[in-house]
Amino acid sequence: MTYKHILVAVDLSEDSVILVNKAAALASACDAKLSLIHIDVNFTDMYTGFMEINFAETQNAMLESAQKKIKTLVESLNFPITETIVSSGDLCNEIGHAIDNLNIDLVICGHHKDFWSKLLSTSRQLINEAAVDMLIVPLED
Repeated sequence: MTYKHILVAVDLSEDSVILVNKAAALASACDAKLSLIHIDVNFTDMYTGFMEINFAETQNAMLESAQKKIKTLVESLNFPITETIVSSGDLCNEIGHAIDNLNIDLVICGHHKDFWSKLLSTSRQLINEAAVDMLIVPLED
C-alpha cells in the first residue's frame, strides 16, 4: 500500500524531530505529501471559575509560540511540508477535521511508555477514533 498524504501529530518537543524525520523518510519512499499538526489544550474547556484569567491572551501567546516552534521544525527538514496546522481544542476532533479536509490517509504520532501515558494515552484515543491508517512510534523517556 502506498500513501498519498501523511499527517504527523507533533507536540513540539525534541521528540517531534524524530517523528518528522521518520515521516519524511516514509513520505519520500511513497512519493507522498507530508503535513504537520500541533494541537494545544483549549483552557476555556477546563476553566473552573476559581481564578480570573485572560484566556484569550494566554491562548494567543501559546499559539504564537507554537507557530514559531513548528516553523523552526519545518525549516530544519529536507522535505517539503504541504500544510502546517497549529490550533487548540480536542486532539481527536482536530485531527479528524484535518483527515477530512486534507485527504490524509496515514497519521503518525508518538507514544511515550511512561506512567502518565498508561493512564492518559492520546494515542489510544486516536486509534479508536481515526478512520485512516495510523503509525504509532514508540518514544524513549
